[in-house]
Amino acid sequence: MKKKKTISHIVKWLKSYIQTHQLNGMVIGISGGVDSALVSTLCALTELPTLCIEMPIHQSPAQLQRGYQHLEWLKRSYQNTRSLRVELTSTFETLIGAFPPTNAHHHQLALANTRARIRMATLYYFAGLEGLAVTGTGNKIEDFGIGFYTKYGDGGVDLNPIADLMKSEVFELAEFLGIHDAILKAKPTDGLFGDNRSDEEQIGATYTELEWAMLEAEKGKTSQDFTDRQAEVMKIYEYRHKINRHKWNPIPICKIPEDYRD
Repeated sequence: MKKKKTISHIVKWLKSYIQTHQLNGMVIGISGGVDSALVSTLCALTELPTLCIEMPIHQSPAQLQRGYQHLEWLKRSYQNTRSLRVELTSTFETLIGAFPPTNAHHHQLALANTRARIRMATLYYFAGLEGLAVTGTGNKIEDFGIGFYTKYGDGGVDLNPIADLMKSEVFELAEFLGIHDAILKAKPTDGLFGDNRSDEEQIGATYTELEWAMLEAEKGKTSQDFTDRQAEVMKIYEYRHKINRHKWNPIPICKIPEDYRD
């Protein structure tokens, strides 16, 4: 990857979007992971106002510490950046306390997605106050490969500067820009379940494996073309790509026949 050229291209793209839409800057949710660390740094490089918001909901201390370290480095390095921490644990508890009790099979997943949507609402609150663009942090394999994000949660953004970067490329650019070593070495996690489970544990495959599967699928290959672990990874990729396609496809609209309006 041509790192300098890629970074310059993204920074120019961000500046163009903000200027074209006559906005005042960008707002980003900070998780303590590499994706939000890279995006916030790219936004800072635009020299436009960049607001970074931590939004803990039963967050692990390790994630909070990584986020704090990144923000301190970012604010020392780029004068156009500032940060806030909005503690959302009590908000989350109040909301779920209003829901009726349930033993539904997908209860934990529904709660995890609710966390992401509370955070999205928080980002848009500050975006509305200050005329900022909510800037996404999903990478290509998450956003268009397996759909590993929450619809109208972390997927609810105005623009996304890294959605055409594979996870490996995210790490490559993050290291080049000097992002904290603890973030680079941490296992990727969405942090939505209040524990330390990694993305790999949830998905059943590493990002390296999933990137391979995505590239093979783009060549027209399927799980039937492989054996052993490769076939297993392809099946994981194919399943998630199929069930999550609704996340990136346009919202279905029921079109009314013209003669019904006569």
